[in-house]
Amino acid sequence: MKQAIAILTGGGPAPGMNTVVGSVAKTFLAKGYRVIGLHYGYSGLFNPTPRYEDLDFFKADYIFNQGGSYLTMSRFKPKDSDFENNFNLSFFTENNIKLLVTVGGDDTASTANRIAKFLEAKQYPISNIHVPKTIDNDLPLPAGSPTFGYQSAKEGGTVIGRAVYNDARTSANWFVVAAMGRSAGHLAFGIGSACHYPMIVIPEMFNKTTITVEKIVNLVVSSIIKRKLMGIEYGVAMISEGVFHSLSDEEIAKSGVHFSYDDHGHPELGKVSKAHIFNEMLEKKLVELGLKVKSRPVEIGYEVRCQTPIAYDLVYCSQLGMGVYKLFSEGKTGCMVYISQDGYVSPLYLKDLQNEAGKIPPRLVDINSDKIQQIINNMMHYITPEDYEAAKQYVANPEAYDFKKILEW
Repeated sequence: MKQAIAILTGGGPAPGMNTVVGSVAKTFLAKGYRVIGLHYGYSGLFNPTPRYEDLDFFKADYIFNQGGSYLTMSRFKPKDSDFENNFNLSFFTENNIKLLVTVGGDDTASTANRIAKFLEAKQYPISNIHVPKTIDNDLPLPAGSPTFGYQSAKEGGTVIGRAVYNDARTSANWFVVAAMGRSAGHLAFGIGSACHYPMIVIPEMFNKTTITVEKIVNLVVSSIIKRKLMGIEYGVAMISEGVFHSLSDEEIAKSGVHFSYDDHGHPELGKVSKAHIFNEMLEKKLVELGLKVKSRPVEIGYEVRCQTPIAYDLVYCSQLGMGVYKLFSEGKTGCMVYISQDGYVSPLYLKDLQNEAGKIPPRLVDINSDKIQQIINNMMHYITPEDYEAAKQYVANPEAYDFKKILEW
C-alpha cells in the first residue's frame, strides 16, 4: 500500500491555511505519497466514521491561494477518556499513514504530541509536524518572526480601519474600534498605527498598573480632549479585545459582559461585540462630563480571519508547507516547522518554548521598543501636563486624563 500522510486544521482560521495545506499536498504528492485531508480537526480521529478525502494536485492547486480553510476546522480537544475509548487507530493503520501534519495554534500542537505518544504506545509510531498559525502573532517564534496569517489579517484590518478613519473625518465623529487579540495587542497596535489612530489601547500598556474599565475609558477621553484642544473634532480609538483578559471579575461585571468559554477554557470573545461595549462605556462617561461627542462602534474580528492571504503569507505559507517535507525527510518529529528571517528551515520543539508549567507563554508587544514608543510619542494624541490649564474648559481635573499618569509611566 502506498504510504500516506494526513493533514488536519485546528482552532480558528487564519489567512494562509489553504496555502499551507495546498503546499504540503503538492510537495508530498510529487514525492509519491498519498495525501489525506481530514475534516473537523481532531474530532475526526475520535470518530468511527471520520470525514476525510484524498487531496490531489487539482484540489491543492485550486485552494492554495484562497481564504478560509478547505478542511473544516474544529476546536475539539480530546480528553483522556477519548483516547481510551474513542481513538480511531484503524484510520492510521488501514491508510498506512506515516505522518500527521497539523495546522493550528499551541493547543493544536500539544494535542498532536499526545496523539503521537499514544500511537507509539500502541506500537504504531508516526511522525507529527506542526505548522503554527495565529492572526494574534503571539506565539514566541525566534527573532520576532511573525506567525502566518498575521500580516494578511493586519492588511485586511487596515483596509477597514482606513475607511473608518475617513468616515470619522468626513462626519466629524469619533469611532471606537475593537480588534482581535486574545492576550497580546499586536493586531490592534498594527492596525491602529497603520491608520494613524490618535488613541490605541492594548493590554501591554498596563505594565505598571492594573487594567480597569475606568482607565480604558479615560485614555479615550484623554485623546478626545486633546484633539479638541488641537481644533480636531474627530478621531478613532483602537482598543484590543485582550484588555478583557486582564480585567478582574469585578471589572468585567462593571462592563456588563457575560462570557461563555471554549473547550480550551478561553473566553469566547467572538460572541460579544467589544466595540459596542467599549463605546457604551465611553458614551456614558461623555454624558457625565457634558462633552457633546458622537461615537460609533466598529468590530474588526471575523472579517479578517478568512480573507484572501496577501503575497507575504502566500510565500511564507508555501515555504512552511514545503518545509514540512524537508523536516520529515530528515527524520524530524514532534516539532513545529520554522522558517528563519534569512530563509532557512529548522525544527522548533514545543519544549523549547514552554515555561516551567508546560504552557507556551504568549509573545507580547514590547511596549518599550522604539517601534512602539515612536507611535505613542509622535502619532497618538493625549493630555500631558502642558495641557492642564487649557483642558480645564472641558474637565475640572485634567490630570485624571493624563495618558502617562493613567498608566503610571
